[in-house]
Amino acid sequence: MKAVSRVPAGGGGRGPLGGAILEYRRAAVVALSDSLPCVPSAPRLSAASMSVVEHVREMASAGLHSNVRLLSGLLLTMSGNNPELFSPSQKYQLLVYHADSLFHDKEYRNAVSKYTMALQQKKALSKTSKVRPSTGNAASTPQSQCLPSEIEVKYKMAECYTMLKQDKDAIAILDGIPSRQRTPKINMMLANLYKKAGQERSSVTSYKEVLRQCPLALDAILGLLSLSVKGAEVASMTINIIQSIPNLDWLSVWIKAYAFVHTGDNTRAINTICSLEKKSLLRDNVDLLGSLADLYFRAGDNKNSILKFEQAQMLDPYLIKGMDVYGYLLAREGRLEDVENLGCRLFNISDQHAEPWVVSGCHSFYSKRYSRALYLGAKAIQLNSNSVQALLLKGAALRNMGRVQEAIIHFREAIRLAPCRLDCYEGLIECYLASNSIREAMVMANNVYKTLGANAQTLTLLATVCLEDPVTQEKAKTLLDKALTQRPDYIKAVVKKAELLSREQKYEDGIALLRNALANQSDCVLHRILGDFLVAVNEYQEAMDQYSIALSLDPNDQKSLEGMQKMEKEESPTDATQEEDVDDMEGSGEEGDLEGSDSEAAQWADQEQWFGMQ
Repeated sequence: MKAVSRVPAGGGGRGPLGGAILEYRRAAVVALSDSLPCVPSAPRLSAASMSVVEHVREMASAGLHSNVRLLSGLLLTMSGNNPELFSPSQKYQLLVYHADSLFHDKEYRNAVSKYTMALQQKKALSKTSKVRPSTGNAASTPQSQCLPSEIEVKYKMAECYTMLKQDKDAIAILDGIPSRQRTPKINMMLANLYKKAGQERSSVTSYKEVLRQCPLALDAILGLLSLSVKGAEVASMTINIIQSIPNLDWLSVWIKAYAFVHTGDNTRAINTICSLEKKSLLRDNVDLLGSLADLYFRAGDNKNSILKFEQAQMLDPYLIKGMDVYGYLLAREGRLEDVENLGCRLFNISDQHAEPWVVSGCHSFYSKRYSRALYLGAKAIQLNSNSVQALLLKGAALRNMGRVQEAIIHFREAIRLAPCRLDCYEGLIECYLASNSIREAMVMANNVYKTLGANAQTLTLLATVCLEDPVTQEKAKTLLDKALTQRPDYIKAVVKKAELLSREQKYEDGIALLRNALANQSDCVLHRILGDFLVAVNEYQEAMDQYSIALSLDPNDQKSLEGMQKMEKEESPTDATQEEDVDDMEGSGEEGDLEGSDSEAAQWADQEQWFGMQ
């Protein structure tokens, strides 16, 4: 009966006429209150507080975050002292705007606290609205439109959790959003978080949802390819958009290229990207050049890798992505001054990325300052826990400092993040060999050989382990011959074959091998080893020339310097009248000196090799 008795009074809010009468009454009240003196009555306070919240909202929209933080903080204190001062919806808005300002100031824990309070306030507001439904659509709609989105608040909370390295909490808050209400950016964040947590099936589902909503989301495509989704399946999800928009025919080739990248087929990936890069519309694209540089690096073609990185850097002087690999390659070639300059330039661009710290760490590592390299690698990981190059740098520094077990952990994490990168496996195998775990090294090398295929790199890696066991010397020789048949210029294979020939004292064969390898390239290590072999056959003058060339390529190559100093010392006669006799004596003792040099070289190799590369 109560509902019946309220029909006449509430009818004004149900029909068009009633709504008009209600709005008229409200307008009259506002006009009357404006004409009266400012009296601290409850209705007047409510109007003033609503205006304040609108001001806060406008400042937030204008990006005046520091102003929003100050004003909203004061208003929230007022609300705490007088709970009746603001309505539940106004409190919700103030909490969200205050949390947003904290997020902007990178106070993520404080922001999470305020976002949580805002969601609790929103929950209470929803219950209140259900108990007391609005009687006028015209009055309720504008207010509800002004309220910050609850979905957006949860997304901001997830962002805070990721910045705090609390990925599980970020996943939990986003999982609480119903699937139909998830925006593309929410699905993208979820996909990345699932992938990082190893939940591949959920990650694939989220990436596919992103592509369903945004078919040209290329990073989502890369995410699917990295999770072993077939390139054809991914391409089928974009076929409609390719056919409907002109000048997008390259996209299918792009997907094909990166499908090869993520399956470890470097040769076909390089060829496919080169075909894209040669097209007039995509010529000189920095991303494609960076991908080519990285692929050449993975394939062991350091010369072309450096060339492509330099091209990309010239096109975009502010380029950061991939510069950690570029810096490592420069450091490996002994160009430490260039590495130092690159690091300084990257720090001027941004010190909030891992790359500048990795480049600086490479400089320290190759300057034999392993403790500093360790610190810089740790700093890079702190900025980006997915930086493979940072993990390799820190792992190599730990290994050279004798902390092999800790190094193993870092190399394993690098393998998890980049299962197709051979240098990750090389670092781990170096750790096993350093700790005399030849069996584990052999198992890992065989797995890499089976997983990545029989190419020059995997054959050489397996041969490297076989060289450590006298029983498998012949197998190592066979593997190295196969590797050099595929790639006669592959430096690592040449170095290991030379090492084997040195053990067998086949110096003439070693000299021929090294001369052939140096015919079309110049490498410090190869020139130095050739110098060692020439000393063994008493070709002192040419050996001195080779050491000089090696030092010109890498002035910090200690072994070349030692070889040259040893020769100079041995060639200095103690008596001018007995020069010929001294020369004969030096010749007779040369083999013993070479053996000593080999022993020293082995010691240096343990400390100087990085990522399994000499």
